[in-house]
Amino acid sequence: MTKRKIELLAPGGNVDSIKAAILAGANAIYCGLDKFNARNRAVNIDFDDLQGVLHLAHKHNCEIFLTLNIIILESEFSALVSLLNKLQNTSIDGVIVQDIGLLYVLRKHFPSLNIHASTQMTTHNEGQIKFLSKLSATRVNLSRELNLKEIKALSSAAHQQKMLTEVFVHGSNCISFSGICYMSSVHGGNSGNRGRCSQPCRDRYLTTTAGKEYPLNLKDNSAIYDLRELYDAGADSLKIEGRIKGSDYVYTVVDTWRKQLDTFYRTDKVGEENSILYKVFNRNFSNTLLKGDISKDMFIDNPRDHSIKHLSEVNSYASADDLEKGQLKLYKEKEEIKSSVEDKINSVSAIKASLQINLSGEPAAPLKVVVKTPDSEFEVFSKCNLLDKGTEALTKEMVLKRFKAFNDTEYFIEDLNLEEIKGDVYISFKELTALKKRILFILNDSRETLEPIKLPAIKKLTKENEKPNLSVLISSEEEVSFVDETNAQIYFQLPNSFKGKLDAYVDLFTQNEKIIPYFPSVIIGEDYDVAVDFLHCVKPKLIVTNNTGIAYEAYQLGIDWIAGPHLNMANSYSLLSLKEDFNCSGAFISNELNKQQIQNIKRPEDFQLHYSLYHPIVLMTSRQCLFHQVTGCVKNMVDNTCIQSCEKHSSITNLKKDSFLIEKSKGNYHSLYNTNNYLNTAILNDLPNVFSSCMIDLRDVKTETKLNFGKREVISFFEGLLNGSADSEKDVKKAIHPSVNGQYKKGI
Repeated sequence: MTKRKIELLAPGGNVDSIKAAILAGANAIYCGLDKFNARNRAVNIDFDDLQGVLHLAHKHNCEIFLTLNIIILESEFSALVSLLNKLQNTSIDGVIVQDIGLLYVLRKHFPSLNIHASTQMTTHNEGQIKFLSKLSATRVNLSRELNLKEIKALSSAAHQQKMLTEVFVHGSNCISFSGICYMSSVHGGNSGNRGRCSQPCRDRYLTTTAGKEYPLNLKDNSAIYDLRELYDAGADSLKIEGRIKGSDYVYTVVDTWRKQLDTFYRTDKVGEENSILYKVFNRNFSNTLLKGDISKDMFIDNPRDHSIKHLSEVNSYASADDLEKGQLKLYKEKEEIKSSVEDKINSVSAIKASLQINLSGEPAAPLKVVVKTPDSEFEVFSKCNLLDKGTEALTKEMVLKRFKAFNDTEYFIEDLNLEEIKGDVYISFKELTALKKRILFILNDSRETLEPIKLPAIKKLTKENEKPNLSVLISSEEEVSFVDETNAQIYFQLPNSFKGKLDAYVDLFTQNEKIIPYFPSVIIGEDYDVAVDFLHCVKPKLIVTNNTGIAYEAYQLGIDWIAGPHLNMANSYSLLSLKEDFNCSGAFISNELNKQQIQNIKRPEDFQLHYSLYHPIVLMTSRQCLFHQVTGCVKNMVDNTCIQSCEKHSSITNLKKDSFLIEKSKGNYHSLYNTNNYLNTAILNDLPNVFSSCMIDLRDVKTETKLNFGKREVISFFEGLLNGSADSEKDVKKAIHPSVNGQYKKGI
C-alpha cells in the first residue's frame, strides 16, 4: 500500500537558507519579512525577495508560508493590511498567524489566503482546535511540549475539522510553553510575542545547588528515529526549527530528514544514522517530550555548539594529540559542509524572473503584446483597434506606467520593445489597463487580480464617567468567604490539572455560586476533559479563561466568558472576533502594552474591558521539572503524582544578579516568577473610564513583594483606589512593597 506523504517543512531565515532548503528537498518553507514575524533576529527577506523565492520554490514543487506570527498593535493594522493586499495577489501558499485579531481580518477580508495557526497560539487541546477552525485556520502548529499520544488525538480532532497538523521535529526547544513566556519582555523589554526574544533562559546563572550553571537550558529536539510513530500519529507536516541558523545547517538537517522520509516511503524502515546532524550546530539531542518522558535528561549545562564535545564522547582518544587531530578533522568537515552548500546555493537564482515584452501594431489593427518569460511565451491582443489620432500617442513611458504592476509579481520587466509599432498610434488608457489585467491573469497562473481591501473603520465608543469595579483572584478555599465580605467579584483559580478532584471542585462552586471559575493557559489531554466535565456539571453563569479551548466550550454551552490576561489581547479586531464569533462579554487587555498602545484600542459595543492591576508576574510556564537542575530531585522523570502532589519553591540568579523564583504548586506545572510583583496604579489616572473592571491577584505566590496588611484590608484599599478616595494610592503602595510596572512604561 502506498504511504501517505508527510510534508517536510523547513526554516528560511534569509534567501540563502531558503535556497538551501529547496535544494535539500523541503516540501515547504516558512520565512518572514522584515516586519510582523516572530524571528526578528533572523535576516529575513523583503517583498521583492519573496516574489523571487516564490518563483524558485514553485518551480521545485515547494510551497512557501509567510510568518506573520506576532501579536499586532492597533496602530499597525494600516501597514499590515497594505501588506495583505499585496500578498493576496501573490502565489503565497499560507500565512502563519498568532494574533486573534489578524485571524479575524484574514477570515473576513482576505479569504484567498490560507491561515496557519502558529505554535505561539499554544494549541494543546481539542477545544482549541475547534476554536481555530471557527476562525478558518486550515492548519495548526501543535505545542511542541506534546507527546505522541496527545499528537495523535489532536491530529484526529483537526482532521475532523478539515485542518492539518504540524509537529516540530528538529531544532531548538523552548523551556516555556510558546506564546506565554514573558521572561524576555519583563527583563529587557524584548517581547517574545513580538519576535524579539533575547533568550534569557539560555543565560549563565550562579551555580545552583545541583551544580548547574545553565539550569534552564534544554537540549535540542530531534525526532529523526520517531518517524514511524509520527506517521502513525497522523501528523501532516514535520517542522524543522532554525530561522536564525545558517544555510549549511538548514541544508544538512533538511537533507537528512528528506533521506529518512524517502527511505521510509520506499522500504517501510527508519534509518538509524544521524551522525551528520552532530556536524552542524546542536546542543545535543533529546526526543523525550515526544516520548512523554519528561526527565532531567532533557537538560544540557551548556548552550553552545555541542559538536566537538560529541566527537569526544563517541571516540575514545588515546592521547591529547589524537583528540586534537579529531577536532581538526571535524572543523575541516564543517568547513567542507559550508563550502559544499555554498556551491549548491550559488548554482540557483532566487531573483524574480525577467519579462521581455514586445508591442506591435498599426492604425486600424489591434495592438499585439508578446510576453516572454524564461519558461514560456504568450501573446494577447487589444479588443479595440489602434487609432491614428488621439490625445497621447503610445510611448514606452505610457506603457511602463500602465504595466508597472508586473514588477509587483514574481517577474520584472527587463525589456520593453515598441520598435514594431508603425508610426504614431493611439490607444485608450482603459484598453491598456484591460491588457494589463489579462497579462497579469496569465502570469499569475489564471488567478484574477484582487482589488485592495480597506478595513471598515471601528467606531470609538464613548463611555459614561463610571468607575471600574474590583475583581480579586484567589486560589485558597479558606478565602472563598471574601465573596460575602466585599463588593468585589471573586475569581477562583483552577489548577492545570484536577483529575481526581473534580467532585470537590464541583461541590465548591455549586455551594458558592458567587465565585467565578478562572481557568489557566495550559490544559492538556485528560485535564481538558475534566475541565469540560466541570463546566457541564457546574454550568457557571460566568468564567474567566486564559485557554481558548475552554472559551470554545463555554461558547457552545452558552456560558458567559471573559478572555483572561494571558490571551494577549492587543487590538480592537481581537475583541471583535471574541464578541462576534464566540459571544465573549469582555477581555483583559495585555499587560505588555503601554498607555498609548492601550488607548488606541476600541472596544466593541456591549463589551467590557478588564485590566490586571496587581499580580505576581509569571515569566514562563514549563512542562519540564525546573528543580532537576536547580535543587535536584529524587525522581528522574515527571509523572502524574508530580503534577498533582509536588509543592516546592526555589530561585536562580543570573550573573547580572537578577533573581527568578521557581514555584511548583499542587495540580500545576512549574512556573518561573519575577522577584517583584506588578502594580500599576498610574493607569487609572492615565486612562480613566476605559476599564469596566480591574483585577488584583491575591494568590499566595511567594515572591519578594510583601503585603503589609491583611488581604481584606488590601482589598478595601483597592476599592478606595477605584472609587477615587483620597490617599488611597498611598495606602495601596504602603500595603504592597516592592513592586514594578516596567512593562506598562515601555510597552512592546
